[in-house]
Amino acid sequence: MSGLDRQRLARLAGVMQHHVEQDRVGGVAWMLAAGDQVEVGVAGRLTRGESAPVRRDSVFRISSMTKPIVAVAALILVEEYLLRLDDPVDALLPELSDRRVLVDARGPIDGETVAAQRPITLHDVLTFRLGIGMDFAAPWPQPFLDALAELELGAGPPEPQVPPPPEEWMRRLSTLPLLYQPGERWLYNIGADVLGVLIARVAGQPLDVVLRDRVFEPLGMVDTAFSVAEVNRFGTCYGTDPTGARFVFDPSDGQWAKPPAFPSGAAGLVSTVDDLHAFARMLLSGGRLPDGSRLLSRASIDAMTTDQIDVAHGAAGPLPDGSQGWGFGVGVQVRRTGLGPPVGSYGWAGGLGSIWSNDPSNGLLGVLLSTDAFAGPFPPPAVIQDFWTGAYTALDT
Repeated sequence: MSGLDRQRLARLAGVMQHHVEQDRVGGVAWMLAAGDQVEVGVAGRLTRGESAPVRRDSVFRISSMTKPIVAVAALILVEEYLLRLDDPVDALLPELSDRRVLVDARGPIDGETVAAQRPITLHDVLTFRLGIGMDFAAPWPQPFLDALAELELGAGPPEPQVPPPPEEWMRRLSTLPLLYQPGERWLYNIGADVLGVLIARVAGQPLDVVLRDRVFEPLGMVDTAFSVAEVNRFGTCYGTDPTGARFVFDPSDGQWAKPPAFPSGAAGLVSTVDDLHAFARMLLSGGRLPDGSRLLSRASIDAMTTDQIDVAHGAAGPLPDGSQGWGFGVGVQVRRTGLGPPVGSYGWAGGLGSIWSNDPSNGLLGVLLSTDAFAGPFPPPAVIQDFWTGAYTALDT
């Protein structure tokens, strides 16, 4: 059974405090759990220049860490026999039927097209191979993302109050072609928003209700939602412009202060370290709840956390070095590149300053939430790199 060395945990806490003192991050909360040992740390303030410190129950924007949660909801519906992985989504998402596909995926959005060779399936949506999204390997700007932004469908950092309601969101999306044939290439982000709409339609309930009833309440995730109930526990999110200057991306009473018209399955949720611990612990235990009952089967967890896109044989994936594949809503480590999570670990990060990973081989899970958005996708900021260094050097097996 793995444990965590307290002297090295104290060293990690000192490093996190140093990042705050150097103003590399305004506020941060983290959790490490190995077996029954759960360690939580906090440093800094929810808003720079104000008195409210980060606490264990502080609420943060988790942005893309929404994706694994929505994937779990989809798998619950598969286990309820309401969805099937290999079925076309046409019946539930008719806006995505009979698609046209660009001949040049990186060319103009109104360029030459051909017919899609087959329908989009739920498996395509879960693995982000439905043919649309952000291409991490393509140059910028990307015409498809520019079109998404023009249609207010969400193409950059999350802005919950901008996209229209789901029906209108899907209608606008249907006016755009696919970039690649269904199943051909991993493309980031928008698949999770499509998945959120699909889940709501099959369940006959808004996405926030589906998540509340099927995921949050069973797990006791009382502070996870698409808006903030207690603004005093919520802080400011800061961004960094191309010159390195910091700016307020979203104040505490900003975009998450009221429910959105479009609950984003890609990046809409807020949460706490304890709520995310409950979610991660369920996955690490093979789908079990604390009382021993199951939220998901072992089979679903295994499929979710297995690389489904075959990065080992050259498929495009989340990281440019090919060290991470993609399961259902999670990145899966296929090659270890440093002191951080080893092969077989899985999790994801949120661009507004959060990260989570489960490491089954060591029985370890880690969550870090912060007030400061990443300046870019690669490499991770120093506070994230130091968190994983501290986690794995504290691991005592």
